[in-house]
Amino acid sequence: MNTKAFIFDLDGVIVDTAKYHYLAWQKIANELNIEFTLEHNELLKGVSRVRSLDIILELGKVTASQEDKDQWLVQKNEEYLSYLVDMNESEILPGVFEILKFLKQNNQPIALGSASKNARPILEKTGLLSYFDAVVDGNDVTNAKPDPEVFLMAAKLLKIKPEDSIVFEDSVAGVQAANIGNMTSIGIGEATTLHEAKYIFNDFTAIDTQFIEELINK
Repeated sequence: MNTKAFIFDLDGVIVDTAKYHYLAWQKIANELNIEFTLEHNELLKGVSRVRSLDIILELGKVTASQEDKDQWLVQKNEEYLSYLVDMNESEILPGVFEILKFLKQNNQPIALGSASKNARPILEKTGLLSYFDAVVDGNDVTNAKPDPEVFLMAAKLLKIKPEDSIVFEDSVAGVQAANIGNMTSIGIGEATTLHEAKYIFNDFTAIDTQFIEELINK
């Protein structure tokens, strides 16, 4: 069997922490009298915390000092982390664990490539950290997706060439980053949104081990 690198995004791919980000941002938006809906939240997918705040402020046409922005960024993260306290394996999205287990059994290197700065504690709380041979998160990179830095760094840590790397992503920016990095992109979510991905699945329950084997042996 060949060896490929399997790189996973975190939010919306492995765990559904996106809902906690939304609630935390919504609280900030409410305090600033900015309407912030689930539809607006789509604009923040795969985007850094700093840029996310800027998008929300733009929605409300609010200008703010850097001092205020820094305070809101800290507040948002504290709010978000308060939701993570009770996280456990029940937060793992359906079908993910089975794929990770299959990859591990077949000695395929696995990495996390996420913009989240809380990736490690989330993997620990859900009991998944031991499945990952490398973790690259928001603390390790300077460029946000669609820049492929996070995925290229993950592939390098796994000692696998980019063209032999497979990326699972739920955001447009993430899929673009994988494509720019010359990797195989697999979109998890809506086909209409993620149409730039090479393969698209609603979720991991739609991915069978035969498909993973075919990817490995290509």
